[in-house]
Amino acid sequence: MNKERPYSQALNRLREAGLRPTRQRLVLAKLLFDGHDRHVTAEILHEEAVSMGGNVSLATVYNTLHQFTDAGLLREVVVDSGRTYFDTNTTDHHHFYFETDGRLEDVPGDQIAITALPEVPAGKKISRVDVVLHVKDET
Repeated sequence: MNKERPYSQALNRLREAGLRPTRQRLVLAKLLFDGHDRHVTAEILHEEAVSMGGNVSLATVYNTLHQFTDAGLLREVVVDSGRTYFDTNTTDHHHFYFETDGRLEDVPGDQIAITALPEVPAGKKISRVDVVLHVKDET
């Protein structure tokens, strides 16, 4: 039976991305990548890390999330000026944002058709198009 060590998946993800596996990065990577895809805010991840005994500050969580994003491990999803999520699913897709409970849900990229885009400024290219559909209860 091939039994992996508790942090082996997280360690492998960090090494593959070229990131040094510090204790804080390992704790956060384990929370983010051991399991199914998820959408988290820095505050949610900080709370989870602290509850499992991790000694990590909120500033470190923010810094690490941005390092993971820069390394291609996460995708940043800005919902509005006061709320940013980090998505472990880095494939091309879009999101529903449920305003009543602050939840994000994936929408497959092929379910939205963008028929036109503006002309890109000289010397620039579009790297990605994100669509966030804000939904709320009808009542």
